[in-house]
Amino acid sequence: MKRRDIPEGLWTKCEECGEIIYNKTLEEDLKVCSKCDYHFTLSAPERVAQLIDEGTFNEMDKELISGDPIKFRGPKSYVAKLKEDRTATGLTDAVITGEGLLSKTRVALGVTDSRFIMGSMGSVVGEKLTRLIEHATQKKLPLVIVSGSGGGARMYEGMLSLMQMAKTSQALAKHHEAKQFFISVLTNPTMAGVMASFASLGDLILAEPKALIGFTGPRVIEQTIRQKLPVGFQTSEFLLEHGMIDKIVHRKQLKSVLQQLLEFVDIK
Repeated sequence: MKRRDIPEGLWTKCEECGEIIYNKTLEEDLKVCSKCDYHFTLSAPERVAQLIDEGTFNEMDKELISGDPIKFRGPKSYVAKLKEDRTATGLTDAVITGEGLLSKTRVALGVTDSRFIMGSMGSVVGEKLTRLIEHATQKKLPLVIVSGSGGGARMYEGMLSLMQMAKTSQALAKHHEAKQFFISVLTNPTMAGVMASFASLGDLILAEPKALIGFTGPRVIEQTIRQKLPVGFQTSEFLLEHGMIDKIVHRKQLKSVLQQLLEFVDIK
C-alpha cells in the first residue's frame, strides 16, 4: 500500500518535541505547541495582531528604509541582504512601531522581528524605536516593546549601528524622567546589543517561557571562560531565579497580563 502524499504547507513539526501539528491549529494556539508548550517564533505582524485590538493599530514611520552607509562588501552586499529580507518578510526593516488599543487602553507598541537580519538593530530600527519612545513621552502613553532579536547591533552599518544602543537608552531615560510606564517583553531570542540597551530598561520586564536571553551566547561564553555553564543558563527561568526579569508570562496570557499591569499602574 502506497503512502498518501501529504500536501506541503499544512503541517509543522515542533522543534522541541517533534510533534506534527496542523498549521491551522498552531495558528489558533498563537503558535504554541499543544503537547510540550514550545513557543514558536511569531513575526512582528502576528505579534501586533495578538496584542492590539483589531482595527486600531496605526503604524508609524513605515517609510524609513536603511541605506548602505559604510558600503559593506562581503559574500553578499548589504543592499542585496536588505532586498532579500524585505521580499521574504514583507517588512521594510526589523521593527514595526505604532499606536493602538490594547484591551481599550491606548499604548505605543514596538515589535522587533527576528526574520529580518535576525532582528538586528541598525539605524532604521534605532530611529523608529527612538521616535516611538519620544511619541509615548510626548503623548503620555504607556510603552510596550516586544523584543525578538538574536542579532544585536547590525554589523553591516558598523559604528552607526552601535550608536543606536545609546540613542534608544537616552530616549527611555527621558521617558522615565517624565514618569511614564515602559514594559519590556523578551522573547526567544533577545540577545547582544538589543538586550544591552532598550530591552533591559523596562520598568517591568516580562519574558516568554524558555526564551534565550543574554548578551553573548552560552557556547561562546563556555569557550572563553573554559568552564561549563549551569543548566538552563540564559533562559527566562534562570534569569527570573536570579532577579534579572520580573515575570515569565505564557504567550496566551500575555495580552491579559499587560492589560492588568496597565490598569494597575497610574500611567497619567
